[in-house]
Amino acid sequence: MNLILFFSIAKHSLTVVAADGHYTKPLNVSYITISPGQTLDALLHANQNPKHTYYMAARAYHSNPVIRFNNSTTIGILRYISSSNATTLSYPNLPNYNDTSTAFGFFTNIKSLYSGQVPVKISRRIISTVSINLLTCPNNSCQGPDGSRLAASMNNISFVAPSHTPRLATEVKMIKFGEAVEMVLQGTSLGGGGIDHPMHLHGFSFYIVGLGSGNFNVSQYPSSNYNLNDPPYRNTATVPRNGWIAIRFIANNPGVWFMHCHFDRHLTWGMNVVFIVKNGRGLNQQILPPPRDLPPCY
Repeated sequence: MNLILFFSIAKHSLTVVAADGHYTKPLNVSYITISPGQTLDALLHANQNPKHTYYMAARAYHSNPVIRFNNSTTIGILRYISSSNATTLSYPNLPNYNDTSTAFGFFTNIKSLYSGQVPVKISRRIISTVSINLLTCPNNSCQGPDGSRLAASMNNISFVAPSHTPRLATEVKMIKFGEAVEMVLQGTSLGGGGIDHPMHLHGFSFYIVGLGSGNFNVSQYPSSNYNLNDPPYRNTATVPRNGWIAIRFIANNPGVWFMHCHFDRHLTWGMNVVFIVKNGRGLNQQILPPPRDLPPCY
């Protein structure tokens, strides 16, 4: 769960019809890009020579050559029933491991099946950086760069999960029920450790209304430059290294919801935040009380 992947099948096309459990406009592609935490539903067009055998292949997409990664290719075999004795093998053409425009071109080409459902007027905007950081260690005794320890953060805060007794130092964001939220996630490259981050939100799906390189600027990227018609509707979005994404959702699910990077090591290092969506006024807008037989915490 620590690599974004390109995937392709030799001489075959795929039609993507759903992303993260939501139908999309059909998208015909020769490859897909998928991040940890994401799902894709795709139709395979099995219309090639049945006497041949075809490789399926996946390789990592990685935008920072400074950080080591597994640059191998994993393969499988697609074989038609009538090709058990086939000797002709075909291998797919995968994008280069560092082809950012191709990786994010796939993400932005996905469109929601339904139009006109994106929140147009927002009542809350949250802007947060996502970063890899370094923490100093006593006498430079850790095994990270210059004796430090690697960490991860949102807005330069590494999340610490509460112990048995919740602590006031645990950072959360309070959101009113029904608010139309826009969240901008800004990728960074602190300490040369910048990389793309697949950010996953529990409890909600959201519209990915904007994406760009460089620093997000509110005056340069008003909503008129967003896709408010049919943007991707997902629960995991990839923040580009030294770039940004903007997502929107209606906070209509009261509860305590975790948002985190879906790279396992970044999650454990602290690239997380908690949203607390308050109860609404209606009975169906409130968290249900615990059942009577719920075991108590000790």
